[in-house]
Amino acid sequence: MFSPNFNITNKILTHISKIEAVEEVIKHAPILPLWEKEFREDAIVRSVHHGTHIEGNMLQKDEAKDVLRGKDVMARARDVQEIMNYRRVIDFIDEEAKKQIPDVSENTIHKIHKIVVDKILSPDQAGTYRTKQVVIRNSQTGEITFKPPAPIEVPYLMKEFVSWINRTTKEELHPLLKAGIAHHEFVRIHPYIDGNGRVSRSLSTLLLQQGGYDIRRFFSLEEYYDKDAIMYYESLQKATNGDMTTWLEYFTYGAAVEFEKIKDKILRLSKDAKLKEKFGGKQIFLTERQVRLIEYMQDIGYIQNKGFASIFPDISEDSVLRDLKDLIEKGLVKKIGKTKAARYVLTG
Repeated sequence: MFSPNFNITNKILTHISKIEAVEEVIKHAPILPLWEKEFREDAIVRSVHHGTHIEGNMLQKDEAKDVLRGKDVMARARDVQEIMNYRRVIDFIDEEAKKQIPDVSENTIHKIHKIVVDKILSPDQAGTYRTKQVVIRNSQTGEITFKPPAPIEVPYLMKEFVSWINRTTKEELHPLLKAGIAHHEFVRIHPYIDGNGRVSRSLSTLLLQQGGYDIRRFFSLEEYYDKDAIMYYESLQKATNGDMTTWLEYFTYGAAVEFEKIKDKILRLSKDAKLKEKFGGKQIFLTERQVRLIEYMQDIGYIQNKGFASIFPDISEDSVLRDLKDLIEKGLVKKIGKTKAARYVLTG
């Protein structure tokens, strides 16, 4: 019977406490529908790009974004297909999470794999456990770094694994730790001939959402892993000896970094919503530069031409004046005085 071995360290507790605090902020932050939509679309692009790039996909982020928008991109057919497949996986996971069913079946995992490898592997290999022994090699040296279990063991190990997922409640194990353990154990079993990394990260995300950590679906753990792929694989490798402590420290830290990044962005942009309420419920769409101008006026009380450079050292005065003119036309800002010494203040 699968029983993960790990210790709850101070690092893990610190990371989880940060995530809990951030989650509360994100959950209750007022965000205009425009920003909500943009946050989700950005998270999808980051997840799709980094989730495939870490596996060797050659497309850059902007190219992945173009593929998702239906534009033609000059690239290997496999790279384009991987992007499209991973986008469909995200949709599938979101739909599964909405069902609010705490269990995960082997069939669900098979479906994820089928989507991941659609038109990449042959149909008889999609959603079917491997029947061959595989090894994991160092891409630079060719050295074997890990030998997954024999194929004859895979069905039994997967049944044990899925049973553990479904019998382990959030009261027994924090959802973040459960998602991290599932991520590693799936990679260790390596049940499919290809696509295991993408399935493991997708399954981990699904478990986070089922555990109540959807964070309004603004996050992309894949980006954190891809930014330092060597550390990601080394952290996974360290847990193959049976002790998952170091891996869980890495996993929870990555989640904390990503969620903190989202929180900081939301706190800045959610001021739009407060402005909307302040100015009679009017729908207000501001650029990030305009948001920074509003923030400055909220903090200092006013802004003058001579203060532009302190906020935007690389932006021309004319560009800032155009932003302010637009804010004046929107009724958010008024100008007091007519010379360069004039002050711009918030209305109301």
